[in-house]
Amino acid sequence: MTILDKANEMQDQLVEWRRDFHMHPELGFEERRTSRLVAESLRAMGIEIEVGVAGTGVVARIGEGRPAVGIRADMDALPINEANDVPYKSQTPGLMHACGHDAHTSMLLGVAKLLTDLPDRPAGEIRLLFQPSEEKWRQEDGHSGGSLMVEEKALDGLDAVIACHVSSGQPVGEVRVCDGMSMAAPDSFEAKIIGEGTHGASPNFGLDPIWLAAQVINALQAIRSRRRDPTERSVVSIGTIHAGIAENVIPNEVVMTGTIRTFEQEAREEIHRLVEEAFALARHFGGDYELSVSTGYPPLWNDPGVAALIRTVGAELLGEDMAGEGEPIMAGEDFAYMARKAPGAMLRLGAQLDERNRPHHSPIFDIHEGCLPVGVGVMAESALRLLRQHGG
Repeated sequence: MTILDKANEMQDQLVEWRRDFHMHPELGFEERRTSRLVAESLRAMGIEIEVGVAGTGVVARIGEGRPAVGIRADMDALPINEANDVPYKSQTPGLMHACGHDAHTSMLLGVAKLLTDLPDRPAGEIRLLFQPSEEKWRQEDGHSGGSLMVEEKALDGLDAVIACHVSSGQPVGEVRVCDGMSMAAPDSFEAKIIGEGTHGASPNFGLDPIWLAAQVINALQAIRSRRRDPTERSVVSIGTIHAGIAENVIPNEVVMTGTIRTFEQEAREEIHRLVEEAFALARHFGGDYELSVSTGYPPLWNDPGVAALIRTVGAELLGEDMAGEGEPIMAGEDFAYMARKAPGAMLRLGAQLDERNRPHHSPIFDIHEGCLPVGVGVMAESALRLLRQHGG
């Protein structure tokens, strides 16, 4: 039997785990039930664990000594009301696993079960990193679950680290891994454009902040199209605009939020400056503004050697047409902190459920559960080969 055959035998258990986590979503740093079930499952397998890492994280160790290879799964959900009518629908109003972290957690439990039962495992340690809070960072100290696990030394001594992320728009079971820059640095901004409110029938008696915002929005959209190299991978997007309470009242202010995505530090710093310039237009026309730009995760850089090994494993287990190099995307990932601590790479696993568009972070996000054993097999085999590679 191949390792994928062994993983396929676990299909029912993987689905059971995934649906349990899906029905009971928890936000970042609040994954107490999820963490408890992960810990109980690992203890039942006879695996040494450490709980309370980065707050609600769990670290498990299979084997010991060097070399050491880590595998990471994130556990948190999102503040979204699920719109799917399925038996495993979220039972917590306002919360939903809308990015596949329920699948990631289930697959890593599957890896744990598979590797624990493997009789000819190579020497060394495989460290399983069940991480809290990938989707958000704490305002008080700027830590996400990934950065906090690194700070708390959960990755110390690793020779390599890998992770898997399901992709709802990619064919089921397909494995794609980028070399180098894979995912962007996700920064955000909050801003207030200040004018002077007045009656809607007499705009000349005040200063319309909505009109000021229109000038700012044009300038923000021109950053990417007119102020930067058109071949550069970057984006500035406005996410929210709030102003006014009545149709015949010009308000005092407009509140806006948005996101900035870049791969290179020079572009990151320059776009931050250009965003400031765009909002400064409000002052040019007699108004004012307040702007706060928050720096998010670093971009995710996949080590080419680790990425190539995962692609090779995928091709051997699934066939050449089901594994290959992926394209960089502008989403962010705090696995980037771990991939800076040890050579690392994240694979994207196809999980398309049906013909309907089910984007990540949407109320109708869902996956095809046939991807679960594929993820288990590819991650387990990749970890074993990394052990052999670093063990000489």
